[in-house]
Amino acid sequence: MKTLALKSRLCPLCRDRGTPEPFAGAKIEVEALDAFAFASRKRPEYMHHRLVRCRSCDLVYADPAPLSTALAEAYEEAAYDSEEEAHLASHTYGRLVDQMVDRLPSRSGALDIGTGDGSFLKELEQRGFTRISGVEPSAAPIDRAEQRIRALIHYGVFGPKLREPRSLSLVTCFQTIEHLHDPLDVCRQAVQMLRPGGALLVVAHNRRALSARVLGERSPIYDVEHLQLFSPKSAHTLLHRAGLVDITSRSIINRYPASYWARLFPLPTSAKRHVTAMMENGPLGRVLIPLPAGNMAVCGFRPS
Repeated sequence: MKTLALKSRLCPLCRDRGTPEPFAGAKIEVEALDAFAFASRKRPEYMHHRLVRCRSCDLVYADPAPLSTALAEAYEEAAYDSEEEAHLASHTYGRLVDQMVDRLPSRSGALDIGTGDGSFLKELEQRGFTRISGVEPSAAPIDRAEQRIRALIHYGVFGPKLREPRSLSLVTCFQTIEHLHDPLDVCRQAVQMLRPGGALLVVAHNRRALSARVLGERSPIYDVEHLQLFSPKSAHTLLHRAGLVDITSRSIINRYPASYWARLFPLPTSAKRHVTAMMENGPLGRVLIPLPAGNMAVCGFRPS
């Protein structure tokens, strides 16, 4: 793929250069990036941009980072081959909605940012939500969506014209907030679309989770796609500055096939090739295993 043009960047939450501290040097081999470099749930490449940590909000972010126009092009052209994992993740996210749906003003109006093949839209339908839609910047997952669901997906990037102000009860953003050039602006736009009492539900990697601390830069969360990495503190700051209240965060358990976990685990190349081949071609690889993989759910409500 082409080299991504980079530009210096302020902390996307604090909007202040301040004195960020170095966190990790850049590790990118452009020639090793392929059509899946900007795909969801891909095999880890263990590459990332130069990362710094904001001393104020605890956000780790890329500086310099790719231009938003270059990112939009990269996502538009990304490949896709993770339907099974997307469906399993959507079941997990549906259970998160179950725990807060009674607080919503209604089940009319829901938007999923970074919806992929729309698996989560089906979860919303099953829970009685109406006026459902998703937005997705990559063509490949939309092409793999069921025809009925495909009609609910807007192909492009999230923006204020997608829905009218105060027209939604729920906005969701799962494993997408790390990819956004301006996550605070996106969250503020989402809040404007919410009715009073409506909720924004975000699932993100927790860089302070045990798995991330043990694996360090061999954790899959350190990725060329990720322009920022959140901790509970920085995620709370994000939703608070977007205008939400009653913000809560919690760790979640993900349930995926053993073959998927094997792809993520940082084994030596030769051993990993052998293990993943064995998993993908045998019954053991299809066994679903629940693990605390270092993800967190963060939710906040628009003030009444």
